[in-house]
Amino acid sequence: MTIENITMPQLGESVTEGTINSWLVKEGDHVNKYDPIADIMTDKVNAEVPSSFTGVIKEIITEEGTTIKVGDVMCSIEVEESDSETQTETSAKQEEKATEETATKQEDTSMKNRYSPAVLRLAQENDIDLQRVDGTGAGGRITRKDIEKVIQEGQPAAETVSQEEPKPVAPKAPSAPVQSSAGDVEIPVTGVRKAIAANMVRAKQEIPHAWMTVEVDVTDLVSYRKQIKDTFKQQEGFNLTYFAFFVKAVAQALKEYPELNSTWAEDKIIQRKDVHLSIAVAKDDQLFVPVIKHADEKSVKGIARDIFDLAMKARNGKLTSDDMSGGTFTVNNTGSFGSVSSMGIINHPQAAILQVESIVKRPVIINDMFAARDMVNLSLSLDHRVLDGLVCGKFLARVKEILEGMNEDTLSVY
Repeated sequence: MTIENITMPQLGESVTEGTINSWLVKEGDHVNKYDPIADIMTDKVNAEVPSSFTGVIKEIITEEGTTIKVGDVMCSIEVEESDSETQTETSAKQEEKATEETATKQEDTSMKNRYSPAVLRLAQENDIDLQRVDGTGAGGRITRKDIEKVIQEGQPAAETVSQEEPKPVAPKAPSAPVQSSAGDVEIPVTGVRKAIAANMVRAKQEIPHAWMTVEVDVTDLVSYRKQIKDTFKQQEGFNLTYFAFFVKAVAQALKEYPELNSTWAEDKIIQRKDVHLSIAVAKDDQLFVPVIKHADEKSVKGIARDIFDLAMKARNGKLTSDDMSGGTFTVNNTGSFGSVSSMGIINHPQAAILQVESIVKRPVIINDMFAARDMVNLSLSLDHRVLDGLVCGKFLARVKEILEGMNEDTLSVY
């Protein structure tokens, strides 16, 4: 018998930590390889973590409600001999393969100077010269683990260019703790709320936000939806929401203005080919951002179906990492809460987010006469490193044009 550790797995390309919602096993339980042992919650998805071995749970190391990083130990397991031997053989083969590939890795340094935001932040926080770090990733790319290794081993920090005696820097005063008063309710910040907070801070710190708003007359669209919504519900079994029409218009406009379907990548801007639209879905006090894949290729009906399916998955805790990954642009239905004007925080690492506000009937001047029209504001937050006002203005004007032209003569929802 051997003792092995089971660690927090990577549950998505941008997931760095997760919270243990509940243990599905207890110390002394026998589990088979791939049996679920814990329920993990991240900012992207809720998922069950499988056992990496067959054996007996020896010790629960991380308690329920604790947030841990990818790679941190969750529990230890006493591995059965057969599984241990298999694991040892697998590890030996992996080590042999790694040894064979090492020369190749040293020769290929094409990715040496390509750094992820996490690597840059860690290096800056710890005064590490990235040019002096050997990367173990593909093409010599420096990974987060490479930086953490440098920190742990205490290797030299960045060289000082100036030969002058460094001046002492006064330590930054810690923030004064906020005290509660009698009658206040203290709510622990855990799980999804902590992840949301971290992502929002990161987005605001790294992305220079700018904002634009346009006003859209959707009177014809409102009339068209009213005519067909009941029949649609009877035939399809789910609602035909206004939001599906807005998502359709955004997807179409993104194909014409792909600049907004982009990502800032330090030394370059990546313009995405696929249009994968993130949407916000709330469940109690939790917020999830699942993705409608290839939205530009779908009808209004197809988009409405995806919105319904993703919302149901979120409410039932069934969203997968695939449901949550790959978003290239976000459309947020703030109008469902009665909002008429808002400024969204961009969903990192995307370049923009569009807030769809409430449809409000207002008097509007048409041909020098007042008319009651259904109006809606569209508020765009943009990453000013990637985008400028000109292209964003054209994009919003195009979305407006598409929406104002939606009626029974120009659009079929099927």
